[in-house]
Parts: sequence; C-alpha cells; structure tokens
Amino acid sequence: MLDYSEQIRNVTQYIREHINEPLSRESLAEVAGFSVPHFHRVFTSTTGESAVGYLRRMRLERAGRKLRMGAVNITEVARAAGYESHAAFGKAFKAQFGLSPSEFRRLGCSQATQLLTRGIEK
Repeated sequence: MLDYSEQIRNVTQYIREHINEPLSRESLAEVAGFSVPHFHRVFTSTTGESAVGYLRRMRLERAGRKLRMGAVNITEVARAAGYESHAAFGKAFKAQFGLSPSEFRRLGCSQATQLLTRGIEK
C-alpha cells in the first residue's frame, strides 16, 4: 500500500485549523487531493477512524476542554461543537467519554484531562 501519511497529516491539520467551520467529506477529500471514496478508504485505514468520526471526536474533545475550563452553559458548548440541541450533544458526549457533560464537569482536573487525552493523536 502506498504511504499517504503526509496527505492525511495535511487533512488532520486542516481539520484542527478549521474546526469551527462546516467541513464535509468532499472538502476534506479535496484537501488530500483524493476522490471521496478513495479519501474515505485511506483516511480510515491510516487513522483507524472515519474522517467524520475524527472530526466529531476533535469537536467533542474541544467541548470537554471548555467544560473542564469552567464553561457554564452546556447548550452554548453544544452549539460550538456543532450540535443543535443539548440532548444530541449529551448523547454524543456520553458515547465518547462515558459520562454526561454535567458528570464530566464535576470531575477533578486530572481525571478530566486523562479522559480528554485518551484519544488525542500521537
């Protein structure tokens, strides 16, 4: 298999730099210089998760950092993470971290940091 690590690094960097913007598989495939189906195969085989899953995880980790830093309004954190409702955000957050946003917020700083860094890129 060809080594596409540089293209995938470019995509993950692009995601981090544009995380507040709407990002589609098509736009990410364009950053990599691939067709959408090829991009999906390469990204998934390189990172172990789909580009959509990676983007979701990055946004949820950022939301977790906001909560850890004392963000009071969970609905605002949810919207910043791209969720229309508190309920949808809570479900996704719990699926990612095993805790609701409220439960997560009550953790000590080191426990919260440990949960957040579990999935960060090496």
